[in-house]
Amino acid sequence: MVPTYDEAKNVQPLATRLLQAVPDVDILFVDDASPDGTAERVAALGRQDARIRLLLRHEKLGLGTAYLAGFEYGLTEKYDRIVTLDADLSHDPAYLPALLDASENADLVIGSRYVAGGGIRDWGLHRRLLSRYANLLARGVLRLPVRDVTSGFRVYRASTLTALPLASIRSSGYSFLEEIVFLADRLSLTIAEVPIVFCDREGGRSKISATEVFKAAFLLLRLGLRPHPASELGEEHLLAGADSTEP
Repeated sequence: MVPTYDEAKNVQPLATRLLQAVPDVDILFVDDASPDGTAERVAALGRQDARIRLLLRHEKLGLGTAYLAGFEYGLTEKYDRIVTLDADLSHDPAYLPALLDASENADLVIGSRYVAGGGIRDWGLHRRLLSRYANLLARGVLRLPVRDVTSGFRVYRASTLTALPLASIRSSGYSFLEEIVFLADRLSLTIAEVPIVFCDREGGRSKISATEVFKAAFLLLRLGLRPHPASELGEEHLLAGADSTEP
């Protein structure tokens, strides 16, 4: 599942690389009415290959709700794994087989820049320091056993998504990724990290802004004061999530 906004130049090369890496996947692009024609490009690709799908939203609703829409689609269509990655080619699909293998024994798998073997390429010192600081802060404040809290390259088992209280998530933008890890950890789900080398986007413009940074910082304060996620779920729901089998 790939959220898109103004990524018309990237959708075709990304789809090609994904299908070369793992031919038996389907690709869902969730587009927020991109003015650059991203949806039209995806629709054209879908007419050539049925594995490529488009979920078009009619206004810019944000990254967090795009993830939720993709999760809902995946669960409704009974996929057993739901993968998320960025549209800008910074997440190399060649790592996807390793992430899928790790998901056999983990509820959530994160493509991590900050474990042994991982790294970042083509970033300046300022962005490297900002990313490191954001992850250290999130891990420290929320006491998370994850080194790369903000990576969007992930594999979720279907049973994981049904166990998480997704309806309670209020984050938008990139802070959504931090909240998902927080919820998974507090519900004692198994989280694994697989090393990846992250590359700067190959085309288009970055969507990260100062506003997103402030949102992420505020989220840490809010989550630090939040009740345990289990208190937001009924016992029946928790047991169903823990015992559910994948379609």
